[in-house]
Amino acid sequence: MVVLGERPLTEARLPRMSNCLPKLTAMVLSHRLGAPFILTFSFVFFASVMFYWRTGEDAEGQLYSVPTQSRCAQVLPYIPHPTAGGPPPSPGDVFFVETSERTNPSYLFTCSVESAARTHPGTKVVVLMKGLANGNATLPSHFAFSLLSCFPNVEIRPLDLTELFSGTPLAKWYLEPEHQKEPYFLPVLSDACRITLMWKFGGIYLDTDFIVLRNLKNLTNALGIQSEDVVNGAFLSFQPKHEFMELCMQDFVDNYNSWIWGHQGPQLLTRVFKRWCSISNIQNNMSCKGVRALSPEALYPVFWRDWKKLFDRISPSELHELLKNTYAVHIWNKLSHGTRLEITSQALLAQLYSQFCPATYEKMKKESEEQSKPVM
Repeated sequence: MVVLGERPLTEARLPRMSNCLPKLTAMVLSHRLGAPFILTFSFVFFASVMFYWRTGEDAEGQLYSVPTQSRCAQVLPYIPHPTAGGPPPSPGDVFFVETSERTNPSYLFTCSVESAARTHPGTKVVVLMKGLANGNATLPSHFAFSLLSCFPNVEIRPLDLTELFSGTPLAKWYLEPEHQKEPYFLPVLSDACRITLMWKFGGIYLDTDFIVLRNLKNLTNALGIQSEDVVNGAFLSFQPKHEFMELCMQDFVDNYNSWIWGHQGPQLLTRVFKRWCSISNIQNNMSCKGVRALSPEALYPVFWRDWKKLFDRISPSELHELLKNTYAVHIWNKLSHGTRLEITSQALLAQLYSQFCPATYEKMKKESEEQSKPVM
């Protein structure tokens, strides 16, 4: 409304200014000594008005340039940047993947990406979403996209699955239409994406229900132990074309069974790791042939059966003790979604939001306050 209301005013001013030019010319001719000064003043004045008029026009054409900067300054008063003089980040992006058609990220999804962007300011954080149409440069209107676009290292891209799986053992599997009727197809598709991304591009993969506490770039060729004798692929960090990821892709096809929950995910990674190490039991923080299985406290400090503890009150000192050796916290969204969280409480999860994704936290807090207002 403001931009549309400004243009008629500037257009009304320009004719009045043009009417002044003959008068200025006559005055210049009658005052020869002051002519250079008068001409210079007239030119600067005319140019400044034209600049103002053009700026108003550009503001209408480029709808999100100036407002986005203003919004980002309000939402993110501090955006981390790479530390000058520090060691360069190891190669590889941080990847998040949404394999459904959804384009309305949840608060937890948004927090996951924000926390990764804050802890990896010198690294590209790439969000791949199947629901985004190829070639459409405009993101859907949603608070998450507006918020995340404020981070210079976050890129949100469409997920082209045919292109991703091309040149891998999974290409033929993906093109077989009967798989899409399977009960756990979306989780299985996510399992396929992460191992393919790690093999093709390397870097770090994270599920969208992680809250990242610290930089993960020093963890290379690693995955996490979620519980006794089980490794999980919610976090993966590998160099591109690593043989371990190649074996995972081959196992995905050779031992395919989507009717058992986790068979293509944690169970696949567990059986490949055991073959890789020639072992029958996985020990905490063990490493063999260059691949490391991190202890549960590194990524899964809250055991999946204890997910309700995420909503329990915890003191700051207890929280610090719990997470002193933790890189990121898995929130177990499959189990915890739908549980009411009092965002301003001292619940473990509320404190994580507050400390590690403050912009998302402020959005949640504002919505909570609006919902609690009495209806007038």
